[in-house]
Amino acid sequence: MERYRRRKDAGYTLLELLVVMGILAVLTAIATPQLMGYFGKAKTQSVQLQIENIGTALELYYMENGAYPSADAGLKALVEAPSEASRWNGPYLKKAKNLLDPWGRPYQYAISDGQYEVYSLGPTGKAKSANAGAAPAFRGG
Repeated sequence: MERYRRRKDAGYTLLELLVVMGILAVLTAIATPQLMGYFGKAKTQSVQLQIENIGTALELYYMENGAYPSADAGLKALVEAPSEASRWNGPYLKKAKNLLDPWGRPYQYAISDGQYEVYSLGPTGKAKSANAGAAPAFRGG
């Protein structure tokens, strides 16, 4: 009879399990926003590095071709030879997937008067002005 009582007393009560589950829920609620913030920062830092790499590739393109890619050719000119570049000696980036930001959207490229700008639409996918500085940009030329 005494063995039976020990086995019965050896388990956890429903109240103890509910308390532990409640504590875990509170800890999860506290930790989740902070973890999401870290992931957001990591993506932004990744964008900065990728944009710098694209800027370096654009400078190599310029040195070999005497001009930056046209707006029509865009950043794809760093991976595939555009018809306008007779001295193209690329690819200047290894893979076309390097032209996508961490959110899966293509990097934006604008050129005017020999000055270019490469930027990401950021997590919102909206134009730069709507991102309020959330998406890093690189200017050169």
